[in-house]
Amino acid sequence: MYREVYHQITELLRSLTGHEDVELIEGGEHADLASTLAFTLAREQHRSPTVIAQELAEKLQKSGDSGGLQVEAKGPYINFNFGSAYLEGSLKAALKKGYGAMPSRYERVALEHTSANPNGPLHVGHIRNSILGDTLSRVFKKAGYRVESQYYVNDIGRQIAIVVWGLSTLGFRPDGEKEDHYIARVYIAANRSIENDPGIVAEIDRLMQRVERGDKEVVVKFRQAVSVCLDGIRETLTALHISHNRYVWESDFIRNGDVERVIDRIRKLPQAREEETLWIDLTAENFEKRYILRRSDGTTVYAARDLAFHIWKGRNFDIMIDILGSDHKLIGGQLSATLRMLGEKSPVILHFEFVSLPEGSMSTRAGKFVSADDLITEITEKAMEEVTKRRGELAENVRRSIAHSVAIAAIRYNIVKVSPEKSTVFDWREALDFERQSGPYIQYAHARACSILEKADEFTPTYQLTDPHEVALAKHIALFPAIIEKVVGELRPHLLAAYARDLADLFNSFYRYVPVLRSEGITRDSRLTLVQATQNTLKEALETLGIDALTTM
Repeated sequence: MYREVYHQITELLRSLTGHEDVELIEGGEHADLASTLAFTLAREQHRSPTVIAQELAEKLQKSGDSGGLQVEAKGPYINFNFGSAYLEGSLKAALKKGYGAMPSRYERVALEHTSANPNGPLHVGHIRNSILGDTLSRVFKKAGYRVESQYYVNDIGRQIAIVVWGLSTLGFRPDGEKEDHYIARVYIAANRSIENDPGIVAEIDRLMQRVERGDKEVVVKFRQAVSVCLDGIRETLTALHISHNRYVWESDFIRNGDVERVIDRIRKLPQAREEETLWIDLTAENFEKRYILRRSDGTTVYAARDLAFHIWKGRNFDIMIDILGSDHKLIGGQLSATLRMLGEKSPVILHFEFVSLPEGSMSTRAGKFVSADDLITEITEKAMEEVTKRRGELAENVRRSIAHSVAIAAIRYNIVKVSPEKSTVFDWREALDFERQSGPYIQYAHARACSILEKADEFTPTYQLTDPHEVALAKHIALFPAIIEKVVGELRPHLLAAYARDLADLFNSFYRYVPVLRSEGITRDSRLTLVQATQNTLKEALETLGIDALTTM
């Protein structure tokens, strides 16, 4: 309802003033919405904004099109307050399955996230990428877009050549560990060998030349090594409720000729420079560093394959979104500038700062990293302790199932709640706090709503809300579709996290101060209707955040 009423007010003001921008803002304590348009009109008409606001408010009141809205002028502001019809319509919508979903759209979205090099397990730094990307994918689907989430597999770079050399030379075998951890062990040992014998670098270079030429034996070795690691990475992502629709292999763009075709096109650009290497001069785009595409030995670098990948995406999808760490701002900017030079579509890039743990650095090369698997295991055990304290009467398998859901909620919410441009340190105590603003806190609010409804038995949906706690909760429920729309428009998934937290806060305040099961008649039915609308909205919000909406905790 909020979106509909917002657009209704916008059109009313446009028709009265002829202004496209009607300057609608949040009304704060005085109103649900307010317009500051009188200030702009005052400058144009050389009249008092207070007088103009009063005139517009009177016209709106007389128009007959305000649909039950309360309109008044407060000084130079035009205030709008939503009435009982708005609350009823909002709750009726919120009771429906799939609340918040928008009509299907024709646009196809390619959303690339995670895309970690397959030379070891995901660490805490990687999963901020994964959780941001997966949450955005869920929100875009909720908003009606056709979304394909993609993992771009680097199966041909130097790091993979080092893994292949290690697998072929060092004689390591799996020792009961997860596949990606096994590959990391090989990679770390291979790097130590290179440090002790720099002559191995020449062998790595030959492997890279052979794989790019399409040497079948080497191609198979690279593909097998990467596939083993990806099996382990997929397992981690599945535990975090994350999946990809497509794994796009970097080497495919060499095999199908796309890389050579983009190289040929780039050679014709006036900014191209071909000396020992092929590179593009992007100084006119404010990039001083050379954008190298081909090495002196004839092998291409990641940038060349990335250009081919994005040209393919741009021709097959309407919108491209890349989730990249802030350390990729340079290559992201160079990529976009080059695509524009070629007359191709460039991606929308969401850059994020890093999440870390108090334990310190996470470097796969040095073997000093905290894997996402270790984090999940540790948080799950701590969640099990908390669940056992609260619900020790439950069977162990039930408690473990709840603990896993709580742990994933803690991890996902703690990471997504921070705006992407801010760095953060993962604090497990805060993440698992059932009493504060965490994922489990929101899950607990949902479980409480389910418990109330279970105890209530049957009731008749009724919409007579009078208590301020009831009204505040209902108005927040009405915002959910608008929040989905805003997250899509701004690529800021933390807004959804904040919305869900505020909804849980308002519901807990309502439950604390307003009796539900002990009330009677129409009042009881209205409050139970509000609880059901809250439960359904919390469920939809949690699931869009990739978090289980538990019915008991």
